[in-house]
Amino acid sequence: MRRKTPPEKKRLSYLKDRRDDYGENAKSSRKNLPRSKAFARRANRARESLALRAATGVPDEARAEAAELRLLGRRRRVKRKWAGATLGEYVEWKLERRAGRENGEARRLEEALGRVQERLGRPDR
Repeated sequence: MRRKTPPEKKRLSYLKDRRDDYGENAKSSRKNLPRSKAFARRANRARESLALRAATGVPDEARAEAAELRLLGRRRRVKRKWAGATLGEYVEWKLERRAGRENGEARRLEEALGRVQERLGRPDR
């Protein structure tokens, strides 16, 4: 395996590294993702135990089958994570936003944006 040059490393970093674009800070995302997954799992367990409680008592084929159908018929809650924006998209957004705000430095920021887009392989944008 050959060594990567610094421009190759930078390009790969822009394409593969991710930034949180949900609007929360990093700490709250780290805490809220496990918390929301736990809430979903807890709700699933509660719903299943409620359905199974109806089948307790004297063994009865009809009640057992009804409880099983109730369990299988309900859709389970699933909490999924999604990827944030790539570092290249994030830097583009940040530079465009900054160029729109600062009138005197617009030319310098547009040049920086052009360099980022060139590194990402889309200079015509």
